[in-house]
Amino acid sequence: MSLNCGIIGLTNTGKTTIFNCMSNTKAQSSNYAFSATKSNIGIVNVPDPRLYKLDDLVKSEKVIPATVEIVDVPGLAKGASEGEGVGNKFLADIQQTDSIIHVLRCFDDENLAHIEGSVDPVRDLEIVDFELQVRDLDLIVRKIERLEKLTKSGDKDAKKGVAALLKYKAHLENFGNARTAPVDDGDEFYIKDMQLLTEKTVLYVCNVDDTSVTFDNDYVKKVKEFLGENENVIVVAGELEAEISELEDEDDRLEFLTDAGLEEPGVNRLVRAAYDALNLQSFFTAGPKEVRAWTIKKGMKAPEASGVIHSDLERGFIRAEVIKYDDFIKYGSEQAVKESGNFHVEGKNYIVDDGDVMHIRFNV
Repeated sequence: MSLNCGIIGLTNTGKTTIFNCMSNTKAQSSNYAFSATKSNIGIVNVPDPRLYKLDDLVKSEKVIPATVEIVDVPGLAKGASEGEGVGNKFLADIQQTDSIIHVLRCFDDENLAHIEGSVDPVRDLEIVDFELQVRDLDLIVRKIERLEKLTKSGDKDAKKGVAALLKYKAHLENFGNARTAPVDDGDEFYIKDMQLLTEKTVLYVCNVDDTSVTFDNDYVKKVKEFLGENENVIVVAGELEAEISELEDEDDRLEFLTDAGLEEPGVNRLVRAAYDALNLQSFFTAGPKEVRAWTIKKGMKAPEASGVIHSDLERGFIRAEVIKYDDFIKYGSEQAVKESGNFHVEGKNYIVDDGDVMHIRFNV
């Protein structure tokens, strides 16, 4: 599915380092502000141990994980909405993403200058939020002006639109984000086509030094206190993750992780969180040729989900033969699941669950 996450943050926060750990595409990182001239796009495999447990039982020729697209947007700066640093061009790049990963610098490094002169992740968060808010406010004001012209001709829907947009305008002017605006049900309709930056789901990533990977340092504590419990905050040691990602041998990686006090790379948690933030989940197909994860939106019904495999499956959908992942692992084979009575035949209204192992019956 063509959904993606954009990685943003002030320059020199380590976001490109984290992007390189996540992505199959490697981008050039630099200690110099505004050194990047374009956004980098990478395809990231979604870590899912369930695939390999299925493969242990099925013994397929290959395993194909789900993927998600990640866009590394060059570092922003105070005044970006007015053209400073990379300016409006990259705010427009962020606008094209479906959700945001906001990287905050939570480490000290004398050799890596901070663009604001000191390390303060809460201040940095507010700077970036402000630039996004200014951009959104400009878009809101422009749409209000267009709708106000229509209200003069008696357009009742335009009048409702102006009333809804004025709520967003007031919230943004008070340094609020569109996603937290106190609006009424239905008001979201009037911003649906605008791709507002502050309306997108955000994951906050605290990029820490190697010594802070197993506990919250003071910078991380300040970020969590500022954001509160409702926000998703993930702690990643970017430089450490970069070293791990360069190791080709799996045993060497595991040894490195163990020495660092980790069970898995932090970017694995980040990728799964990004997948979830995009409102995505996976169902599986399992056979002798491949075990594969297919990406669907949460809440999809079986015919639409089957269309992700091929449009003919959706067009000629008859039924879905479904085995719950836990049942497949518990009983060890499709036949054993059938004998246990846990094999399900589902119709067109079946809502696919995360981890369903499915076989689609169709006729075109």
